[in-house]
Amino acid sequence: MTDTVEPTVMARTERAIGHLTLNRPRAINALDLDMIEQLSAALDRWESDPDVELVLLDGAGDRGLCAGGDVRGLREQIVSGRTDDVAVFFRAEYALNARIAEYPKPIVAIADGVTMGGGVGLAGHAAVRVVTERSRLAMPETRIGFTPDVGGSWLLAHAPGRIGEYLALTGETMDAADAIYAGFADALVPSERLDDLRHALVDRADPATPAELVLLLDETPGPSRLRAARPWIDDAFAADTVTEIIARLRAHGEPAASDTADLLEQLAPTALTVTLAAVRRARKLPDLRTALAQEYGLVLWFAHTQPDLVEGIRAQLVDKTRDPRWQPAALADVAADLGAEALEWVPREPLWPAH
Repeated sequence: MTDTVEPTVMARTERAIGHLTLNRPRAINALDLDMIEQLSAALDRWESDPDVELVLLDGAGDRGLCAGGDVRGLREQIVSGRTDDVAVFFRAEYALNARIAEYPKPIVAIADGVTMGGGVGLAGHAAVRVVTERSRLAMPETRIGFTPDVGGSWLLAHAPGRIGEYLALTGETMDAADAIYAGFADALVPSERLDDLRHALVDRADPATPAELVLLLDETPGPSRLRAARPWIDDAFAADTVTEIIARLRAHGEPAASDTADLLEQLAPTALTVTLAAVRRARKLPDLRTALAQEYGLVLWFAHTQPDLVEGIRAQLVDKTRDPRWQPAALADVAADLGAEALEWVPREPLWPAH
């Protein structure tokens, strides 16, 4: 007798709902290429299925929707010289991110619990984005010597004031109130009401649209920490360079500003410099697809030219020594035009066909 292997993505239909559940709960539903392909295939099937009117996306277990992509696997690919595999993964992932944003039928994403990195790429571009009191959203890429991707730079670029620069550089975590304020989510539904939401979507009682159904269960979130911190965040993170941002943070009397300066001084100077340039460039781009193309170019730049990504994953997630040795180690040693140089890797041709 052989053990039954659980699918890593559960795709099923109930009445007019196509229901996608990420099903790697022990890994907080972290994404691999096969899961991305399964999600994409289901969306392809349901787009032309007249019986499917909307799609629900959630995650198995109670720890989170998705902790992100398989960065340990990414490190192995880079170390072993399989950069073609790196390109295949990110092209597929970014195509899925664009597909979710452009899907002709409403997608309701439930970002309950941990929703970071690649998880934000799934939930953050959906038509209706639900968070709970357990939600913890972040784009923490700078903490491994990388830069926000999966369309994260687009979301960050359109956050209020300089909140996008702050979240992008620090990788700080948002609760439900922060996520709604920053534009990463639309509504707060208590975790104990999620089953009610799922049943309401299946039953499709009046009101009929998914956004209206969510609002029936919506609760007003508490005060946003990000909103309260806007004065010092907007002032400091409007500076032209990371060095100047840190200097402005030091000049503020707020303890949180000083703590933020301490954090930035620990992170990879290259990742910080490139991320600041990327978010500010994304603010001027016309759409999500263009931002994803920019991010794809940066992925290739990091994978082909930079040691910090491999080192950051090693220190934070493989050896867990928390002692990354960044190259260079100081912001003063980063070339002034490094951000512009990295952004030159942006592909000039369309990456994916339009649906």
